[in-house]
Amino acid sequence: MASKKKLLLIDVDCGTDDAQAIMMAIAAPNIHILGITCVEGNTSLNNVCKNVLRVLKLCNRLDIPVFRGAGKPILGEAIHASDFHGSDGLGDVPDPNAPGLDLIQKEYAVDALKRIVSKHPEQISLIATGPLTNLALAVRTDSTFPQKLKALFIMGGNMESRGNTTACGEFNFLADPEAAYVVLNEFTCKTYIATWEHTCYYKLPWEWYDQWVSRGTKKADFIKKIYAHSLQYSRNNEKEIKALVGGPGFVSCDSYAMAAAIDESTVTNVIECGVTVEMCGKFTRGMMVLDLIDSLKKQNKALIMNGCDMEKFKALMEASVK
Repeated sequence: MASKKKLLLIDVDCGTDDAQAIMMAIAAPNIHILGITCVEGNTSLNNVCKNVLRVLKLCNRLDIPVFRGAGKPILGEAIHASDFHGSDGLGDVPDPNAPGLDLIQKEYAVDALKRIVSKHPEQISLIATGPLTNLALAVRTDSTFPQKLKALFIMGGNMESRGNTTACGEFNFLADPEAAYVVLNEFTCKTYIATWEHTCYYKLPWEWYDQWVSRGTKKADFIKKIYAHSLQYSRNNEKEIKALVGGPGFVSCDSYAMAAAIDESTVTNVIECGVTVEMCGKFTRGMMVLDLIDSLKKQNKALIMNGCDMEKFKALMEASVK
């Protein structure tokens, strides 16, 4: 019964790794997805909405409601990751049979988040794999929103000041530092964070990736096609090579946050500390700050992922392409 399953809401800026994370959640038998909310990030908001629908159609799950959210950050202009994900966010692979945007719900994503969470207080885990704009707007329009969540799982930020977009900025936090600041300082629920460095340290070998996408299933073929652009870019772009901490390998960043939401035992170690985001630094805007000496005196400590059960993680990845 769905009532006995873990209840999830997923907030995405659907690029390639968001797509994989959604597929992972759909494949997990213990998960019930109540909705997917979209935010501008890896690509334009329209593309994000289209991409989510493409993934849901592939998985025969167009019954999952999809909501359009924020189309720009709280301050400043939107940035995209089209160099890595392709201009459409999914590797620029044509899909003439993609579902139309008429399938997107009329309700605004932020309103949907608040409504659904209020209906299931302290039962829903929220997974955020893009800029945190929708979440910041939710708490700023309903201060009780975070306390109604069971848990929050974020892919974003950094733990060693290493950036993948600027010298110290990870893309999701850099795309809307103000939103990240609001979420990290105003969300009171249990919060896990999969940082850029964490996903890199627990990357998968290329040999594993090659067999993973060569299974001959529709889902594996889809993953292989949408990742082709980003893999070519990451293997040939000097900046991308330098940003990839810990040597070569396959990294599906958002999948680590999703895996933790599906099965918390995939996380084998955490750093529990107060966190915030630098908003003003000339070189450090968007950088996540770990308060390891408790100088901020924050009551709500985040759980920074610092260990991954790779066998359990691989099993979730493999199930997603069957």
